[in-house]
Amino acid sequence: MEILNGISYFFVFLTLIYVFVVITFIRGWAKIPVFKRSKKRLSTLVSIIVAARNEEDKIASTINDILAQDYEGHLFELIVVDDHSTDTTAQVVAAYAEDGVKLIRLNEDLALNSYKKKAIQTAIGQAKGELIITTDADCRMGKGWLSTIVDCYETNGYKMISSPVAYFEEKGFFEEAQSLEFAYLIGLGASTIGNKNPSTCNGANLAYEKQAFHEVGGFKGIDDLASGDDELLLHKISAIYGNQIGFLKNEGAIVYTHAKATLREFIQQRRRWASKSTRYKEKSVIILGVSVWLFNLSIIINAILSIFFPANYLPFLYFQLGAKLVIEFIFLNNVMAFFKRKALLVCLPILNVLHIIYIVYIGIAGNSGKYNWKGRMVK
Repeated sequence: MEILNGISYFFVFLTLIYVFVVITFIRGWAKIPVFKRSKKRLSTLVSIIVAARNEEDKIASTINDILAQDYEGHLFELIVVDDHSTDTTAQVVAAYAEDGVKLIRLNEDLALNSYKKKAIQTAIGQAKGELIITTDADCRMGKGWLSTIVDCYETNGYKMISSPVAYFEEKGFFEEAQSLEFAYLIGLGASTIGNKNPSTCNGANLAYEKQAFHEVGGFKGIDDLASGDDELLLHKISAIYGNQIGFLKNEGAIVYTHAKATLREFIQQRRRWASKSTRYKEKSVIILGVSVWLFNLSIIINAILSIFFPANYLPFLYFQLGAKLVIEFIFLNNVMAFFKRKALLVCLPILNVLHIIYIVYIGIAGNSGKYNWKGRMVK
Protein backbone atom coordinates (compact mmCIF):
# COMPACT_ATOMS: atom_id res chain seq x y z
CA MET A 1 0.00 0.00 0.00
CA GLU A 2 2.85 2.38 0.79
CA ILE A 3 4.27 1.73 -2.67
CA LEU A 4 0.91 2.60 -4.25
CA ASN A 5 0.70 5.81 -2.26
CA GLY A 6 4.27 6.68 -3.22
CA ILE A 7 3.49 6.22 -6.91
CA SER A 8 0.36 8.37 -6.57
CA TYR A 9 2.21 11.23 -4.94
CA PHE A 10 4.97 11.00 -7.53
CA PHE A 11 2.29 11.41 -10.20
CA VAL A 12 1.01 14.48 -8.35
CA PHE A 13 4.55 15.84 -8.31
CA LEU A 14 4.85 15.38 -12.09
CA THR A 15 1.50 17.11 -12.53
CA LEU A 16 2.59 20.11 -10.50
CA ILE A 17 5.78 20.32 -12.55
CA TYR A 18 3.74 20.29 -15.76
CA VAL A 19 1.40 22.98 -14.46
CA PHE A 20 4.42 25.09 -13.54
CA VAL A 21 5.92 24.56 -17.00
CA VAL A 22 2.73 25.68 -18.77
CA ILE A 23 2.52 28.69 -16.43
CA THR A 24 5.96 29.69 -17.74
CA PHE A 25 4.53 29.35 -21.26
CA ILE A 26 1.66 31.65 -20.33
CA ARG A 27 4.08 34.21 -18.88
CA GLY A 28 6.46 33.94 -21.86
CA TRP A 29 3.66 34.49 -24.35
CA ALA A 30 2.42 37.50 -22.36
CA LYS A 31 5.93 39.02 -22.31
CA ILE A 32 5.97 39.30 -26.10
CA PRO A 33 4.36 42.59 -27.13
CA VAL A 34 2.24 42.79 -30.25
CA PHE A 35 4.53 44.33 -32.85
CA LYS A 36 3.22 47.62 -34.20
CA ARG A 37 4.26 48.54 -37.70
CA SER A 38 6.36 51.66 -38.13
CA LYS A 39 5.93 54.16 -40.94
CA LYS A 40 9.59 54.34 -41.86
CA ARG A 41 10.95 53.48 -45.30
CA LEU A 42 12.38 49.96 -45.26
CA SER A 43 15.68 49.25 -46.98
CA THR A 44 16.88 45.72 -46.15
CA LEU A 45 17.81 43.45 -49.07
CA VAL A 46 16.04 40.13 -48.56
CA SER A 47 16.42 36.66 -50.04
CA ILE A 48 13.37 34.44 -49.69
CA ILE A 49 14.22 30.75 -49.96
CA VAL A 50 11.77 27.96 -50.72
CA ALA A 51 12.91 24.34 -50.78
CA ALA A 52 10.42 22.36 -52.87
CA ARG A 53 9.93 18.69 -53.65
CA ASN A 54 6.89 17.44 -55.58
CA GLU A 55 4.74 20.51 -54.97
CA GLU A 56 3.41 21.06 -58.51
CA ASP A 57 -0.13 21.64 -57.27
CA LYS A 58 0.76 24.23 -54.59
CA ILE A 59 4.00 26.02 -55.50
CA ALA A 60 2.39 28.46 -57.96
CA SER A 61 0.09 29.87 -55.27
CA THR A 62 3.05 30.34 -52.93
CA ILE A 63 5.09 32.11 -55.62
CA ASN A 64 2.16 34.35 -56.55
CA ASP A 65 1.69 35.37 -52.91
CA ILE A 66 5.38 36.23 -52.56
CA LEU A 67 5.51 38.20 -55.80
CA ALA A 68 2.43 40.15 -54.69
CA GLN A 69 4.13 41.48 -51.53
CA ASP A 70 3.89 45.21 -50.84
CA TYR A 71 7.67 45.34 -50.30
CA GLU A 72 9.68 47.10 -52.99
CA GLY A 73 10.53 44.58 -55.70
CA HIS A 74 14.17 45.58 -56.10
CA LEU A 75 14.77 44.85 -52.41
CA PHE A 76 13.93 41.15 -52.44
CA GLU A 77 14.59 38.05 -54.48
CA LEU A 78 12.84 34.69 -54.49
CA ILE A 79 14.98 31.57 -54.79
CA VAL A 80 13.25 28.21 -55.21
CA VAL A 81 15.37 25.09 -54.86
CA ASP A 82 13.94 22.03 -56.59
CA ASP A 83 14.85 19.03 -54.44
CA HIS A 84 14.87 16.24 -57.02
CA SER A 85 11.14 16.51 -57.74
CA THR A 86 9.63 13.70 -59.77
CA ASP A 87 6.68 15.84 -60.91
CA THR A 88 6.52 19.17 -62.79
CA THR A 89 7.52 21.40 -59.84
CA ALA A 90 10.67 22.65 -61.59
CA GLN A 91 8.76 23.48 -64.76
CA VAL A 92 6.14 25.43 -62.81
CA VAL A 93 8.87 27.46 -61.10
CA ALA A 94 10.78 27.99 -64.35
CA ALA A 95 7.70 29.64 -65.85
CA TYR A 96 8.26 32.53 -63.40
CA ALA A 97 11.78 33.29 -64.67
CA GLU A 98 10.63 36.53 -66.30
CA ASP A 99 9.27 37.64 -62.92
CA GLY A 100 12.75 37.29 -61.45
CA VAL A 101 12.19 33.98 -59.66
CA LYS A 102 15.47 32.06 -59.51
CA LEU A 103 15.35 28.27 -59.84
CA ILE A 104 18.13 26.08 -58.48
CA ARG A 105 18.03 22.35 -59.10
CA LEU A 106 19.77 20.08 -56.64
CA ASN A 107 21.95 17.58 -58.46
CA GLU A 108 23.32 15.30 -55.79
CA ASP A 109 24.67 11.99 -57.01
CA LEU A 110 25.34 10.67 -53.52
CA ALA A 111 22.42 9.95 -51.22
CA LEU A 112 21.97 12.48 -48.41
CA ASN A 113 20.03 12.31 -45.18
CA SER A 114 19.38 16.06 -45.08
CA TYR A 115 18.25 17.21 -48.51
CA LYS A 116 16.39 20.24 -47.18
CA LYS A 117 19.43 21.62 -45.35
CA LYS A 118 21.46 21.07 -48.52
CA ALA A 119 18.84 22.97 -50.50
CA ILE A 120 18.79 25.92 -48.11
CA GLN A 121 22.59 26.03 -47.79
CA THR A 122 22.97 25.99 -51.58
CA ALA A 123 20.48 28.84 -51.95
CA ILE A 124 22.18 30.91 -49.24
CA GLY A 125 25.45 30.48 -51.11
CA GLN A 126 23.89 32.29 -54.07
CA ALA A 127 21.67 34.69 -52.12
CA LYS A 128 22.19 38.44 -52.46
CA GLY A 129 20.16 39.47 -49.42
CA GLU A 130 21.50 40.28 -45.98
CA LEU A 131 18.32 38.84 -44.45
CA ILE A 132 17.33 35.26 -45.27
CA ILE A 133 13.68 34.25 -44.96
CA THR A 134 12.63 30.63 -45.40
CA THR A 135 9.14 29.39 -46.07
CA ASP A 136 7.63 26.22 -47.53
CA ALA A 137 6.30 25.48 -50.99
CA ASP A 138 2.75 24.91 -49.75
CA CYS A 139 2.39 28.11 -47.70
CA ARG A 140 0.20 31.16 -48.20
CA MET A 141 0.74 34.66 -46.90
CA GLY A 142 -0.81 38.12 -47.05
CA LYS A 143 0.64 41.08 -48.95
CA GLY A 144 2.16 42.63 -45.83
CA TRP A 145 3.99 39.49 -44.71
CA LEU A 146 7.46 40.44 -45.95
CA SER A 147 7.32 44.12 -44.99
CA THR A 148 6.14 43.20 -41.48
CA ILE A 149 9.12 40.89 -40.97
CA VAL A 150 11.60 43.43 -42.34
CA ASP A 151 10.04 46.19 -40.21
CA CYS A 152 10.52 44.03 -37.11
CA TYR A 153 14.10 43.27 -38.15
CA GLU A 154 15.05 46.89 -38.71
CA THR A 155 13.26 48.07 -35.57
CA ASN A 156 14.68 45.49 -33.15
CA GLY A 157 17.95 44.42 -34.75
CA TYR A 158 17.31 40.73 -34.16
CA LYS A 159 19.69 38.12 -35.55
CA MET A 160 16.81 35.68 -35.96
CA ILE A 161 13.05 36.19 -36.08
CA SER A 162 10.57 33.37 -35.57
CA SER A 163 7.18 34.28 -37.02
CA PRO A 164 3.77 32.61 -36.60
CA VAL A 165 2.49 29.72 -38.69
CA ALA A 166 -1.10 28.47 -38.65
CA TYR A 167 -3.24 25.86 -40.33
CA PHE A 168 -6.28 26.95 -42.30
CA GLU A 169 -9.07 25.59 -44.52
CA GLU A 170 -9.51 22.56 -42.26
CA LYS A 171 -11.73 19.70 -43.38
CA GLY A 172 -13.34 17.96 -40.43
CA PHE A 173 -12.51 17.40 -36.78
CA PHE A 174 -9.17 15.67 -37.39
CA GLU A 175 -7.70 18.69 -39.15
CA GLU A 176 -9.30 21.12 -36.68
CA ALA A 177 -7.71 19.21 -33.81
CA GLN A 178 -4.37 19.43 -35.60
CA SER A 179 -4.82 23.20 -35.88
CA LEU A 180 -5.29 23.49 -32.14
CA GLU A 181 -2.33 21.23 -31.38
CA PHE A 182 -0.14 23.07 -33.89
CA ALA A 183 -1.08 26.42 -32.35
CA TYR A 184 0.06 25.00 -29.01
CA LEU A 185 3.47 24.22 -30.52
CA ILE A 186 3.78 27.66 -32.11
CA GLY A 187 2.75 29.29 -28.83
CA LEU A 188 5.21 27.13 -26.92
CA GLY A 189 8.08 28.17 -29.17
CA ALA A 190 7.09 31.82 -28.92
CA SER A 191 6.82 31.66 -25.14
CA THR A 192 10.33 30.23 -24.73
CA ILE A 193 11.63 33.10 -26.85
CA GLY A 194 9.66 35.47 -24.64
CA ASN A 195 11.33 33.86 -21.62
CA LYS A 196 14.76 34.39 -23.22
CA ASN A 197 15.34 30.65 -23.50
CA PRO A 198 14.48 29.76 -27.14
CA SER A 199 13.60 26.12 -27.72
CA THR A 200 11.68 25.76 -30.96
CA CYS A 201 10.53 27.56 -34.12
CA ASN A 202 9.15 26.67 -37.54
CA GLY A 203 11.07 26.89 -40.80
CA ALA A 204 7.90 27.76 -42.71
CA ASN A 205 8.27 31.31 -41.39
CA LEU A 206 11.80 31.95 -40.21
CA ALA A 207 14.18 34.87 -40.81
CA TYR A 208 17.84 35.25 -39.93
CA GLU A 209 20.83 37.31 -40.94
CA LYS A 210 23.00 35.66 -43.56
CA GLN A 211 26.06 36.80 -41.62
CA ALA A 212 24.77 35.14 -38.44
CA PHE A 213 24.13 31.92 -40.39
CA HIS A 214 27.74 31.86 -41.54
CA GLU A 215 29.13 32.84 -38.14
CA VAL A 216 27.53 29.80 -36.47
CA GLY A 217 28.82 27.54 -39.24
CA GLY A 218 25.48 27.14 -40.97
CA PHE A 219 24.18 23.60 -40.67
CA LYS A 220 27.58 22.13 -39.87
CA GLY A 221 27.27 19.59 -37.09
CA ILE A 222 23.55 19.04 -37.69
CA ASP A 223 23.64 18.33 -41.42
CA ASP A 224 23.46 14.57 -41.00
CA LEU A 225 19.96 14.81 -39.52
CA ALA A 226 17.02 15.09 -41.93
CA SER A 227 15.12 17.60 -39.84
CA GLY A 228 16.33 20.58 -37.81
CA ASP A 229 16.92 23.26 -40.44
CA ASP A 230 14.88 25.52 -38.17
CA GLU A 231 14.99 24.42 -34.53
CA LEU A 232 18.60 23.24 -34.34
CA LEU A 233 19.75 26.35 -36.20
CA LEU A 234 17.83 28.38 -33.62
CA HIS A 235 19.82 26.67 -30.87
CA LYS A 236 23.12 27.42 -32.62
CA ILE A 237 22.31 31.10 -33.11
CA SER A 238 20.92 31.40 -29.60
CA ALA A 239 24.14 29.99 -28.14
CA ILE A 240 26.09 32.91 -29.65
CA TYR A 241 23.61 35.77 -29.84
CA GLY A 242 21.44 35.03 -26.79
CA ASN A 243 18.74 37.67 -26.50
CA GLN A 244 18.97 38.82 -30.12
CA ILE A 245 16.22 36.40 -31.14
CA GLY A 246 12.61 37.51 -31.33
CA PHE A 247 9.12 36.24 -32.03
CA LEU A 248 7.04 38.42 -34.33
CA LYS A 249 3.60 38.69 -32.76
CA ASN A 250 1.73 40.42 -35.55
CA GLU A 251 -1.22 39.10 -37.54
CA GLY A 252 0.27 40.39 -40.79
CA ALA A 253 3.27 38.09 -40.37
CA ILE A 254 1.28 34.85 -40.19
CA VAL A 255 2.02 32.19 -42.79
CA TYR A 256 -0.75 29.68 -43.48
CA THR A 257 -0.46 26.03 -44.44
CA HIS A 258 -2.61 22.91 -44.35
CA ALA A 259 -3.00 20.19 -41.76
CA LYS A 260 -2.27 16.60 -42.74
CA ALA A 261 -5.17 14.78 -44.36
CA THR A 262 -4.44 11.34 -42.91
CA LEU A 263 -3.25 9.94 -39.60
CA ARG A 264 -0.28 8.30 -41.32
CA GLU A 265 0.92 11.62 -42.77
CA PHE A 266 0.46 13.30 -39.41
CA ILE A 267 2.48 10.66 -37.56
CA GLN A 268 5.30 10.79 -40.12
CA GLN A 269 5.48 14.57 -39.83
CA ARG A 270 5.55 14.53 -36.04
CA ARG A 271 8.18 11.77 -35.99
CA ARG A 272 10.32 13.99 -38.18
CA TRP A 273 9.88 16.92 -35.84
CA ALA A 274 10.59 14.82 -32.75
CA SER A 275 13.77 13.36 -34.28
CA LYS A 276 15.50 16.70 -33.70
CA SER A 277 15.46 16.16 -29.95
CA THR A 278 18.40 13.74 -30.23
CA ARG A 279 20.64 16.75 -30.93
CA TYR A 280 19.50 19.05 -28.14
CA LYS A 281 22.42 20.40 -26.14
CA GLU A 282 20.71 22.98 -23.93
CA LYS A 283 19.93 21.24 -20.64
CA SER A 284 16.84 23.33 -19.94
CA VAL A 285 15.29 22.28 -23.28
CA ILE A 286 16.06 18.62 -22.58
CA ILE A 287 14.59 18.83 -19.07
CA LEU A 288 11.49 20.51 -20.47
CA GLY A 289 10.93 17.76 -23.04
CA VAL A 290 11.57 14.92 -20.61
CA SER A 291 9.31 16.36 -17.91
CA VAL A 292 6.40 16.79 -20.35
CA TRP A 293 6.88 13.26 -21.66
CA LEU A 294 7.04 11.75 -18.16
CA PHE A 295 3.91 13.63 -17.13
CA ASN A 296 1.92 12.23 -20.04
CA LEU A 297 3.33 8.75 -19.44
CA SER A 298 2.24 8.98 -15.79
CA ILE A 299 -1.34 9.65 -16.86
CA ILE A 300 -1.39 6.49 -18.96
CA ILE A 301 0.08 4.44 -16.10
CA ASN A 302 -2.38 6.03 -13.70
CA ALA A 303 -5.29 5.15 -16.00
CA ILE A 304 -4.17 1.50 -16.13
CA LEU A 305 -3.71 1.28 -12.36
CA SER A 306 -7.13 2.88 -11.85
CA ILE A 307 -8.72 -0.16 -13.48
CA PHE A 308 -7.28 -2.44 -10.80
CA PHE A 309 -7.13 -0.04 -7.86
CA PRO A 310 -9.85 2.55 -8.49
CA ALA A 311 -10.00 3.78 -4.89
CA ASN A 312 -6.28 4.51 -4.87
CA TYR A 313 -5.68 5.90 -8.34
CA LEU A 314 -8.92 7.23 -9.80
CA PRO A 315 -8.90 10.48 -7.77
CA PHE A 316 -5.32 11.14 -8.85
CA LEU A 317 -6.24 10.42 -12.48
CA TYR A 318 -9.08 12.94 -12.33
CA PHE A 319 -6.70 15.45 -10.75
CA GLN A 320 -4.14 15.00 -13.51
CA LEU A 321 -6.65 15.23 -16.35
CA GLY A 322 -8.39 18.23 -14.77
CA ALA A 323 -5.15 20.11 -14.13
CA LYS A 324 -3.93 19.43 -17.68
CA LEU A 325 -7.18 20.59 -19.24
CA VAL A 326 -7.47 23.79 -17.20
CA ILE A 327 -3.89 25.00 -17.56
CA GLU A 328 -3.75 24.19 -21.28
CA PHE A 329 -7.06 25.97 -21.83
CA ILE A 330 -5.69 29.13 -20.21
CA PHE A 331 -2.56 29.02 -22.38
CA LEU A 332 -4.36 28.18 -25.61
CA ASN A 333 -7.07 30.74 -24.97
CA ASN A 334 -4.42 33.44 -25.23
CA VAL A 335 -2.71 31.91 -28.26
CA MET A 336 -5.93 31.26 -30.16
CA ALA A 337 -7.07 34.81 -29.45
CA PHE A 338 -4.01 36.00 -31.38
CA PHE A 339 -4.83 33.70 -34.30
CA LYS A 340 -8.52 34.66 -34.04
CA ARG A 341 -9.45 30.96 -33.84
CA LYS A 342 -10.85 30.67 -30.31
CA ALA A 343 -13.76 28.63 -31.68
CA LEU A 344 -11.36 25.69 -32.06
CA LEU A 345 -11.08 25.45 -28.27
CA VAL A 346 -14.21 23.26 -28.33
CA CYS A 347 -11.89 20.50 -29.60
CA LEU A 348 -9.69 20.72 -26.51
CA PRO A 349 -11.38 18.17 -24.19
CA ILE A 350 -11.11 15.38 -26.77
CA LEU A 351 -7.71 16.51 -28.02
CA ASN A 352 -6.49 16.69 -24.44
CA VAL A 353 -6.97 12.94 -23.98
CA LEU A 354 -5.70 11.90 -27.42
CA HIS A 355 -2.69 14.16 -27.00
CA ILE A 356 -1.49 12.10 -24.03
CA ILE A 357 -1.16 8.93 -26.11
CA TYR A 358 0.33 10.85 -29.01
CA ILE A 359 3.04 12.53 -26.89
CA VAL A 360 4.18 9.26 -25.34
CA TYR A 361 4.25 7.45 -28.69
CA ILE A 362 6.03 10.24 -30.60
CA GLY A 363 8.57 10.62 -27.81
CA ILE A 364 9.67 7.05 -28.47
CA ALA A 365 9.06 6.71 -32.23
CA GLY A 366 10.62 10.07 -33.05
CA ASN A 367 13.93 9.02 -31.53
CA SER A 368 14.22 5.60 -33.08
CA GLY A 369 14.38 4.24 -36.60
CA LYS A 370 13.68 5.86 -39.96
CA TYR A 371 10.60 7.62 -41.29
CA ASN A 372 9.19 8.61 -44.66
CA TRP A 373 9.59 12.21 -45.76
CA LYS A 374 8.61 13.34 -49.25
CA GLY A 375 8.86 9.79 -50.57
CA ARG A 376 12.33 9.12 -49.08
CA MET A 377 13.31 7.11 -46.03
CA VAL A 378 15.43 9.28 -43.74
CA LYS A 379 16.40 9.46 -40.10
